[in-house]
Formats: sequence, structure tokens, C-alpha cells
Amino acid sequence: MELILASGSPRRRELLSLYTTDFTVCVSDFDESTVTADTPAHLVEQLARGKCLAVAKDHPDAVVIGCDTVVDMNGEVFGKPHGVEDAKRMLRALSGAAHQVHTGVCVSRGGRTESFVDSCKVTFFPLSEEEIDFYASTKEPYDKAGAYAIQGRAALWLDRIEGDYYTIMGLPVSRTVQLVERFV
Repeated sequence: MELILASGSPRRRELLSLYTTDFTVCVSDFDESTVTADTPAHLVEQLARGKCLAVAKDHPDAVVIGCDTVVDMNGEVFGKPHGVEDAKRMLRALSGAAHQVHTGVCVSRGGRTESFVDSCKVTFFPLSEEEIDFYASTKEPYDKAGAYAIQGRAALWLDRIEGDYYTIMGLPVSRTVQLVERFV
């Protein structure tokens, strides 16, 4: 069985390697700007599906995994920040508050496609303006939904989580493996 991860995320590669190291990475050329949805959870599922199917069309015999993650702050989608001020805006909104992280996963093989969304509630302690400024001056927030890496410095802000920690990192490992196993 050929297994393809349709994501360039180093975190997803690391997490999938907990299951197997026998996979290839093929980054999708799917145009995310064309997708709209009524909720952040529906959006992330459609994005994961689009990425998966964009790669699966060229690899019909392979098992392809597509993923996407967004931070949901009271219905507002926080994707990857567009710059320093956008990162600071997101971090200020998340400071001392609870938010949802949704990761959509889609698996396809030979015309069969299934997907799911896993959600996790994350609560941060209040962040000082100095902490926000410092974090925004690092490289860490700029390729992550919500402008933070829970496995990085944002671990210092974590008050509590309700759900799968790996959903926050971008790949709910156990649910993804259960789905992949149904395709092999």
C-alpha cells in the first residue's frame, strides 16, 4: 500500500511517523481561497477534503491523507497570521480565553473518500503585552493556525485543554490511524 500525506507540515509528518515511516509527502496545490462554509468546523473539513482529493486524483491507488487546522475564536477563523500585527491581534484575542481548535482529516483511495473533524477546547492564561510582543518577534507563530505552536512556547500559556492534544498540533493521530486502517 502506498500512503501519501498531502501536507507539507513538519508536525504532521512527525505525528504520522508514530504510525508508520513508510509514506511520502505530496503537497497539494488546492486553492483554499475558493472554499466557504457556514462554520469553522465545516470549513476545515472542506479544506482537508479539497487538499486530499487534489492529490488523490493523480494517485488513485494510494491512500491519501489531507488535513487542515483552524483556530475558532467565537466563530471567527484564525488561520495562519499574515504578519506581525495579525499575529499580535490573534494572541490578544486568545489571551485569558477559551477557543476551539478544529482539525479536519480526509482519507481517499480509489474513488472512496471519508472525512472527519476533531475539535479541542483550549484555554490560555492571560498573556502580557511583553509576552505577545516577544512571541511575535520569533518565527514560531507564522506558519500556524491561531499564531501559536502548542508544542512550542505557547505551552507556557496553557491553562487547560479538553480533547486530543494532537488535534491542536494538526493531526489527531488515533482517529486518523483508525480511518486509514479502514482503507488498507
